[in-house]
Amino acid sequence: MQYDTAAIIQGYAQGYFLMADENDELGWYSSRDRTLIPLDQKFHYPKSLQRVLNQERFSVAINRDFKAVVAGCANRETTWISQELQQIYWELYLAGWAHSFETWQNDTLAGGILGIVIGGAFIGESMFYHISEGSKVAMVKLVERLRERKFILFDAQMMNPHLERFGAYQVGDQEYNTLLKLALQQKCSFL
Repeated sequence: MQYDTAAIIQGYAQGYFLMADENDELGWYSSRDRTLIPLDQKFHYPKSLQRVLNQERFSVAINRDFKAVVAGCANRETTWISQELQQIYWELYLAGWAHSFETWQNDTLAGGILGIVIGGAFIGESMFYHISEGSKVAMVKLVERLRERKFILFDAQMMNPHLERFGAYQVGDQEYNTLLKLALQQKCSFL
């Protein structure tokens, strides 16, 4: 089945995101409070992670194994990334909208972040790790890349304790929509 990627990107550009429910029915969702990862000095990470970064145990890649990152993100006891949504991410990837930001240890995928890039917005869909610290290093390196490339928005959608450790914060939908509109006007290159 082919999906209308332009319509899907339009949905994300309006502040919605796709999720499958417990019956694998796909739907558009929004939230009154959106979780953002700061792209300024408010971004921080646990001191113990600095040692891992200094050791350079992981290398970083973009889209080296997109399908494996999507599979890693979906591989949970309960997941909102259905088979249909995995296919949509693949089509968005082929169209240049979806990307995987990955950490590798030699030839082993350590962790990754799945996201959609529209203008100066990185919309983080999910993250996972196979090797301890793999997704945390991916987060730090992704923020560095987004800063270098002048992105305005790193949307993590929903808060969790893991994201809080990186300085994630929530904004109301009005502030989010203002930031999103500003980000969409930017011409940022992720690759």
